[in-house]
Amino acid sequence: MQNEVVSREEWLEARRALLAKEKEATRLRDSVNAARLALPWVRVDKDYVFETPEGRKSLADLFDGRSQLLIYHFMLGPDWDAGCTGCSFLSDHVDGALPHLNHHDVTWVAVSRAPLDKIAAYKQRMGWKFPWVSSFGSDFNFDYHVSFSPEDLAKDKVFYNFTPMQPADANDELPGLSAFYRNDKGEIFHTYSSYARGPEELIGTLMILDRAPKGRNEDSTMNFVRRHDEYEEAPKAPSCCH
Repeated sequence: MQNEVVSREEWLEARRALLAKEKEATRLRDSVNAARLALPWVRVDKDYVFETPEGRKSLADLFDGRSQLLIYHFMLGPDWDAGCTGCSFLSDHVDGALPHLNHHDVTWVAVSRAPLDKIAAYKQRMGWKFPWVSSFGSDFNFDYHVSFSPEDLAKDKVFYNFTPMQPADANDELPGLSAFYRNDKGEIFHTYSSYARGPEELIGTLMILDRAPKGRNEDSTMNFVRRHDEYEEAPKAPSCCH
């Protein structure tokens, strides 16, 4: 299906109308960002331990000397054979941002419940460099509502994205992003979490596709996405010479 074809003058008029909406969306995003920064914080008093390539580490250790920590809740369960496709799609965008984040006092770490050897194997397959640790045996994923036990899924409701939901709509692992702050006293605070499509803006490919003629061209949310080593050769555009 092709959009209406008009004169350049008509296109400019339509484009200016869209520009007004784009500016409105930018101002709204600025407002949302300001509200996010103004959220109250919750002190983290529970001790969490993570398995890392350098040995067992606490939540404080994951900050790696910085005051801000972003944890991506990567869907890779203890008995999973591979990481979630959507989480993998987002994670393809992280390595290039790491130097900028680290030099702006922010540490990025992915956390999954899979054992460390399984994480290491999948990380090597994908060719990623960002830190990725295991919370296996810890309450961390359950406390931040991204992992659900069989007992949880047998209940009438599970709590995800700040809302009770039907277990049939859940999974043993779900995605999310959580932010933490560590002050000079060593106190840690949970400042923010986002789930479901909340972290979508971190996926630069989607932001680029939104500006392409066909947009995301999807039948359902990200149904076109594959792990980056699973794509078949992309079909070539038809040529007038053939």
